[in-house]
Amino acid sequence: MSEIFDLFLPTRQSAFVQRRRSLLILSRVRLVAATFAVLTPLWIPVDLIIFETTLAMYLAALRVMASIAFVLLALSYRGSDSVAVARWGLVWLLTIPTVFFLISHPLLAQFAINDPAQQVIAAGYAFLPFVMVAGLSVFPITALEGALLGLPLVGAYFLTGVLGYQLLPFASHLGAQWLLLLLAMVATLSGMSQLHFMSQLVDQSSHDGLTRAYNRRVGEEMLVQQFVTAIRSKIPLSLAFVDLDNFKSINDKYGHEEGDNALRTASASLRKVLRRGDILIRWGGEEFLAVMPNTDPAGAAIAVARLRSAGLGMRPDGRPLTASIGVAERLADGTENWNELVERADHRMYAAKQSGKDRVIGCGDVVLAETATSAVA
Repeated sequence: MSEIFDLFLPTRQSAFVQRRRSLLILSRVRLVAATFAVLTPLWIPVDLIIFETTLAMYLAALRVMASIAFVLLALSYRGSDSVAVARWGLVWLLTIPTVFFLISHPLLAQFAINDPAQQVIAAGYAFLPFVMVAGLSVFPITALEGALLGLPLVGAYFLTGVLGYQLLPFASHLGAQWLLLLLAMVATLSGMSQLHFMSQLVDQSSHDGLTRAYNRRVGEEMLVQQFVTAIRSKIPLSLAFVDLDNFKSINDKYGHEEGDNALRTASASLRKVLRRGDILIRWGGEEFLAVMPNTDPAGAAIAVARLRSAGLGMRPDGRPLTASIGVAERLADGTENWNELVERADHRMYAAKQSGKDRVIGCGDVVLAETATSAVA
């Protein structure tokens, strides 16, 4: 059910999926814009042949301006992976032909178009919104985005009929209006299907198959993005480095299957206490890194306390599975890069391990939580 809801609202996807989706949308926006930049002026000779000179020249000027706009769009947004930028790219891609349609339609309505050849070409202008609405199907979009992006095109087509600028008989225009609305719905469903397929592929390639935490390759990429965002926005960023205590003894005494079960349970427990915007990375072996954006040391301490209270599951012998945890925060530790922040958290985790295990050492090397005994195998 959650996967279905993810296809309706644009904020439901994870940050990593959003970034991949943004890159895909922007690359296709540039490709479509470049294609239209080339094709739009190629129709000018046809207009000059079919229509009278005055009308053809007006349409030629309009096509040249549209082509320039498409060229500018094709050259824009390079290197960006922002969701907001991707949405603006789509908006501009649809705005150019919408404006073209709203200008060309009244312009054609001012001239007498009686010749069958002229009527055929004029009908092509009338069906421009259909082409653009169908184009939504090539983008991985949510239902809400499809509705908001398709609405201006549907509205523009309706407006030309209300104002009496339709090139088709009014009854045919109304029938075409319903067809346009239906096409917008189908294109949106296609875009949602693309989004679902892309999310599944990204999910499979970015998560560790055993623990369902992010794998290290993707996790480092996400951590870099979070660190850059934290610096840009001047907000805190906390890490919790979690190393399961005496994990090797589980594999040695009970076999790797029991070890895998322990890792699954620990990962599930970690994900359960973390917020939706937090990131859990399997850093290696029995090590996990919890990335907590916009979280100060006090907030990180609360999160770790919640984890210790909930527990990490049980060892095969029935004793609690424990972990040594090191916490670091970007501002409190004065780190200038993400590697240094991870090293601080890692160093404190080792200090917790060496001082007795099953404890937490936070910023300033302060012991945040400890127990008198640890699960020694």
